[in-house]
Amino acid sequence: MTTEAPVAPGRIILLTASHRVAPGLLSWPAWQTLHAADQVLCSDDAHPQLPYLREAGIGVEIAAPTAQELVDACAGDRTVVVLPSGEGDRALTDGLARLAGSGRVQMPDLELLPGSYDLPGARLLDLVQVMDRIRRECPWSSQQTHKGLAKYGIEEAYELVEAIEDGDRDELREELGDVLLQVVFHARIAQEDEDEPFSIDDVAATIVEKLIHRHPHVFGDESAETPEEVKAHWLRTKAIEKQRDSVTDGVPLGQPGLALAAKLASRVRTASLDVALPAGDGIGYELLGLAIRAEAQGADPEAALRAAARAYRDAIRAVEGQV
Repeated sequence: MTTEAPVAPGRIILLTASHRVAPGLLSWPAWQTLHAADQVLCSDDAHPQLPYLREAGIGVEIAAPTAQELVDACAGDRTVVVLPSGEGDRALTDGLARLAGSGRVQMPDLELLPGSYDLPGARLLDLVQVMDRIRRECPWSSQQTHKGLAKYGIEEAYELVEAIEDGDRDELREELGDVLLQVVFHARIAQEDEDEPFSIDDVAATIVEKLIHRHPHVFGDESAETPEEVKAHWLRTKAIEKQRDSVTDGVPLGQPGLALAAKLASRVRTASLDVALPAGDGIGYELLGLAIRAEAQGADPEAALRAAARAYRDAIRAVEGQV
């Protein structure tokens, strides 16, 4: 009496690819697997990878098999590659999980093969896409202007500073996102300008060009060994770019008073100018002197005052608790 050899169960490979990477840009292991497979299945006839697979000579069958049908297709040690749809084919993966858990079915080997990976910064593409839809479909966002959003930029910047000073990592990550949203929101609005439109790509290109130009010690032939030398490079190239008549040009006068005084003092010190403090009576001139003294000592007077104010707030709450 002879017994039949058991049929080899084969292999199921779920080939995933990031939608943030251009279709067709698959890893070498992915291409090897696709060429070696006995069958390649895809339930979505509009899958973005299909034209590139067909151009590479890979036959793809448009089909949406059940879990049992897929298991049967692997019988005889066959390898079947499945290209999941954008939604992930949840019904199929759940069905495979149920079959595997039943213990009644000899399951093929199951493998998840990433065909492409997100590059650093890839999720920014999602943010741009979401912002675009919100701008088109949200009744509030679709009406916003640069001027109308200006106050939110200031608020988000202050909340970011507070998160940094509190040392709260979760809050820091969230506030950085809120600041980033302001940038993307303004760039999306700018796309609609009839006379001088620009996009988030133009914004990124501008800052990339600026960073490269102002870091000749990184991207060029110059050298800088200390932070002071780096700052000197930055200010020198910035002065050439802006062609300013005064070291005070470009200092925003609308910033908080202590920060404004410290910024002016920093410009004066960097330019090695000998400028006497203006004479005057009153608390304003006293604060000006304190701010300049703090800057000379390497302290941020605005941050120092905030720290003192926080201590004052805690003292107030302590008294309130006693009452």
